[in-house]
Amino acid sequence: MIRLALAILVLAGSVVIALQAQPPLGLDLRGGTQMVLQTQDTPTVQADAQATDRTLEVLRGRVDALGVAEPTLARAGENRIIVELPGLQDPRKATEVIGRTAQLSFHPVSGVAGRKEKVGKGEIILPAESGQRLKLGPTAVDGDQVAGSAPGNDPSRGTGWYVTVDFRASGRDAWRQLTADAACAPPGDPRRRIAIVLDRKVISSPQVVDDIQCGVGMPGGSTQITGSFSAEEARQLAILIEGGALPVPVQVVEQRTVGPTLGANAIGASAKAGVLGLILTGLFIVAVYRLVGVLATVALATYAVISYAALIALGATLTLPGLAGFVLAIGLAIDANVLVFERAREEYALARTSSLVGALTTGFNKAWSAIIDSNVTTLLAAGLLFFLASGPVKGFGVTLSIGVVASMISALVVARVLTEQALRLPWVRRHPRVTGLASVGRVRQALRRRNPDIVGRRRLWLAASGAALVLAVVGIFMNGLNLGVEFTGGRLVEYSTDSTISVDAAREVVADAGFPTAVVQRTGDNSIVVRAGQITNDDVAHLGTALDQAADGATKQRDELIGPSLGSELRTKALIAFGVALLAQMLYLAARFRWTFGVSAVSAMFHDVILVVGVFAWLDKPIDGVFLASVLTIIGLSVNDTVVTFDRIREQWSTSRERDFTKVANEAVLDVMPRTVNTGLGAMFILAALLVLGGDSLHDFALALLIGLLIGTYSSAFTATPVAVMLHRRWPMAKAEPVKKSRTSIRRDPRDSGAVI
Repeated sequence: MIRLALAILVLAGSVVIALQAQPPLGLDLRGGTQMVLQTQDTPTVQADAQATDRTLEVLRGRVDALGVAEPTLARAGENRIIVELPGLQDPRKATEVIGRTAQLSFHPVSGVAGRKEKVGKGEIILPAESGQRLKLGPTAVDGDQVAGSAPGNDPSRGTGWYVTVDFRASGRDAWRQLTADAACAPPGDPRRRIAIVLDRKVISSPQVVDDIQCGVGMPGGSTQITGSFSAEEARQLAILIEGGALPVPVQVVEQRTVGPTLGANAIGASAKAGVLGLILTGLFIVAVYRLVGVLATVALATYAVISYAALIALGATLTLPGLAGFVLAIGLAIDANVLVFERAREEYALARTSSLVGALTTGFNKAWSAIIDSNVTTLLAAGLLFFLASGPVKGFGVTLSIGVVASMISALVVARVLTEQALRLPWVRRHPRVTGLASVGRVRQALRRRNPDIVGRRRLWLAASGAALVLAVVGIFMNGLNLGVEFTGGRLVEYSTDSTISVDAAREVVADAGFPTAVVQRTGDNSIVVRAGQITNDDVAHLGTALDQAADGATKQRDELIGPSLGSELRTKALIAFGVALLAQMLYLAARFRWTFGVSAVSAMFHDVILVVGVFAWLDKPIDGVFLASVLTIIGLSVNDTVVTFDRIREQWSTSRERDFTKVANEAVLDVMPRTVNTGLGAMFILAALLVLGGDSLHDFALALLIGLLIGTYSSAFTATPVAVMLHRRWPMAKAEPVKKSRTSIRRDPRDSGAVI
């Protein structure tokens, strides 16, 4: 009753939360531009957290003035600022306003500069708005003395649009003196002008009005800049002045732009893949486990509600890889049910319990250890993704973690309540075969008939694994790794064309546009991807125009810019994530089992990852941030299966004092093989659906996971276990005392009729 009440409470709470709100969508799903700015040291100011926070506040004012709906700015680390601008498709507009790297300053004008005129100490020559070259004196007022700026319009005065500038108390005297000196020049003289400079560019050079007296200057802390401004010109000038001075310069180290249709298509494709994967997995589970399979599928459906509610409750942002994390967790959700059902089948077949309910209860109890260990290892991989990955890939780590926890709740609480209540029904007790637990299943029957000595042939399997590793390494060194822009730095732009254009024609268009070294690929009939170096936003606009003309229309779907320093940093982080993942898994397994098991599992994980990387090298597939997410997930999936095998070895070894460890290990491998096959097939349905329906954005991700799942399923029995046996021969594991068996005979409940196979 407690579990029933808990299940009802969890489901009711999840439904309430799910109906009240929706999770915020990442820019890769709703479209827009994300920029990562890195603050830079100056000779006088260090770009620490405090200076970055001040810079963020200045940028916030500029971004708010852009008119973008719901922009977000946040500091990441000590010296980086993440700016998200939903709906903004042209990053040039954003960089023009928020990417200014110099300080705002007000200068006196010394005169008009000749072509070869030399400047005095502290003077500079800059072109005015009209192009006229002005000679400017040293800074008279710093931009950080600006308290505010706003456009205005007073039709009654006939002055049109103007810009109001307010100064702080500390800047009022400097402004009064600057205008007092300028007022001494006669009307029309360039020296009567004041230059407002931002990023070594004169953004305005107004002239002091005639009623300001020489030596007196403008009183008060406010002034107006008038002229023939349009409404937009006045607004943009106010934005630049309002921003004031950046405490430290900023540099764009990462920029991502996603088209408005790409996210909608990705959501639709992921939803279709999730629904189809859920249906296929459900049908498979029902076919294998009958009644309890039906109830497990119902519980699996509640996983979606629970995980969705958890995402909303945590306030997490849903990204494109995050959608894949939800879909993938469906495959993980069936693992706990399969573990329990297979143990229940064993208990009932061996007459260790008197009823189906008792067999199921024992199955839950005996599978608990393996379920916890396998899910913890997956959570370790997901946690590393969150802390060491960047961009939308972080969202995958979040949703995968939520999915793992939700899958455990749906399997261990909801599914348990449903199955235990169903098995107590009189009709079910009279017809035990309908439950799916009264027979051991075809896979186990086949294994019992043949009884293959898998571990005994360990040298053969390890030789096969070694040969596969050699082939993978050859591919890596011969073909090299097709590192994405996230790891190399550079720019990747994807266009959707209105008509089909050959890749050769696209290369010619890109070369004629001024980018002969760019890599051009066609990822679909109407999709062109261009990878280049550190090209500017103007270059991308020029490139888009060229492709638009050649293909009778081209729409930018995706635009990613990674600075060279960030690319190097992400490569380092990827290697650190890989190393930490292996070390964390090994330490956990060493603590839960013993160090030889930890080394064996990590060896198998390393084997799995190298093989997947080798396949991608042979296929010339990109190695990018999404691939990093798939690799860390493969580590979790690989150790998941290995942990289940090792858990059974430990259990049987503790009750088999006189038996040879090799035979115990082989028996354990055969015992968990049905679970391995059934779980693997269930997860493969999910990944196949993602591969076919997930769209181009998730194709390579699903492919890597599918390959990793196949290799990981093989390696748990044919790599990890043989290595554990070899290490055991050198460093034997102590034998525990045998478990004393009760002499009390166990009779099967007569109401549970039916043959046991």
